[in-house]
Amino acid sequence: MPAKKKYVIALDQGTTSSRAIIFNSKAQKVASDQQEFTQYFPKPGWVEHDAQELFLCQLTVMQQVIRESRIPEDQLAAIGITNQRETVILWDKNTGKPVYHAIVWQCRRTAEMVEKLKADGYSDMIKEKTGLIPDAYFSATKIKWILDNVPGTAEKAKNGELLAGTVDTWLVWKLTGGKVHVTDYTNASRTMLFNIHTLEWDKDLLKLFDIPECILPEVKDSSCIYGTTDKSVCGFEIPIASCIGDQQAALFGQGCFKKGSVKTTYGTGCFMLMNTGSKPITSKNNLLTTIAIGLNGKIQYALEGSVFMGGATIKWLRDQLGLIHTARECDTLAESVPDSNGVVLVPAFTGLGTPYWDPYARGILIGLTRGVTKAHIARATIEGICYQVKDLLVCMKEDTGISIKEVKVDGGASVSNVMLQFQSDILSKPIFRPKNVETTALGAAFCAGLATGVWKNQDEILDHWKVDRIFTPEMKSAERKKLYERWKRAVERAKGWEKLED
Repeated sequence: MPAKKKYVIALDQGTTSSRAIIFNSKAQKVASDQQEFTQYFPKPGWVEHDAQELFLCQLTVMQQVIRESRIPEDQLAAIGITNQRETVILWDKNTGKPVYHAIVWQCRRTAEMVEKLKADGYSDMIKEKTGLIPDAYFSATKIKWILDNVPGTAEKAKNGELLAGTVDTWLVWKLTGGKVHVTDYTNASRTMLFNIHTLEWDKDLLKLFDIPECILPEVKDSSCIYGTTDKSVCGFEIPIASCIGDQQAALFGQGCFKKGSVKTTYGTGCFMLMNTGSKPITSKNNLLTTIAIGLNGKIQYALEGSVFMGGATIKWLRDQLGLIHTARECDTLAESVPDSNGVVLVPAFTGLGTPYWDPYARGILIGLTRGVTKAHIARATIEGICYQVKDLLVCMKEDTGISIKEVKVDGGASVSNVMLQFQSDILSKPIFRPKNVETTALGAAFCAGLATGVWKNQDEILDHWKVDRIFTPEMKSAERKKLYERWKRAVERAKGWEKLED
């Protein structure tokens, strides 16, 4: 019998960078590499990536971790992919070249298209079939925009000469040398084209958006072998054994396998997911009903709240305003003052997500007085992230009636102690940070490892989850109420701003 393979490579393709992490069978990180790629902002509210650069960036870091780790190829069991979700790419089936830049999930260019859908009465149908609130966030209107605006693409699509997909689909297609066109249930459920009840591309929605089904990928479980990397592309042959959207990957990586368990990821945006089990729950508070995972032929569902600007707000302080040089400096400044001195930052730079779903909202910094320093602005930035997460928790509790006892957290920004303490204070809930905050990559690795025998089952995976620190609430109830009411007032002033210019 051959020796059991002990290592899994997770490809974590995010909004601003691509990472590759090798985990051993004890779920420990043994090697990693990361590389940022170019962000394109061709017009206000538009966000794009160069799909070729994105792939080459991901390929480079994968090859680098394999070289650095010196792990023999025959010990690498599988590759798992997790990705920024709603970002979409269309490419020529024959040449393999993208017909346009990837349109990123943050991009608001199709806001008017969405407003027309709502005005024409399609909101209920879309929500009933997909679990989603009609918004420019999702992939359908991005695909339609490319077909409508890039000459020749609509005709090529109808002739079956184009392929479309979210980033996972693009990576699998490229890594397999163009042999496999596939996605998983979690990514499909974010396109606004996939029926989460019948588990098929929905004919009514495809007709509504005039998108030929032939350009869309086959949809499979999140944990199964899709194909093998092409040696001429990658330099090695390893099974690709999972695709899973980044937020669902984090839910799985956190061990949130039971109904009612909750996690929040602090990445470019912030995303709270609650596992709702084998039946979807329809939200009355503008949460999304989505697929949590497809595993062993069974579907689990989740409720999700989406915040568009999380850690990206701290990057804005660094890169656009120049108030800080590193993310850690934001923490240091925030810790140097007891509060924000009345300042509130609503980071609606690309509109507001759950529960507002306002593409016309814009960022607002309010409450400024002569006594405000950059330390207060840094603290208001951190608090603005936390208030948005509280919005999500309030909705989740109302929709499910489940008393949420604790929240597990992960993502790059979750290393901030000052942020997680304020998060615990404003939620009045304990916050559990794991020792391994790379739970998005770990979730993809677990899915790939389950498909290839590295781990036997979910119980074995749970044995590897370890807590690093628990943050408990210290704020008085009256103060919590006062701060949250001030946040809600600030949000009202940010909403609909872009429309005011008409």
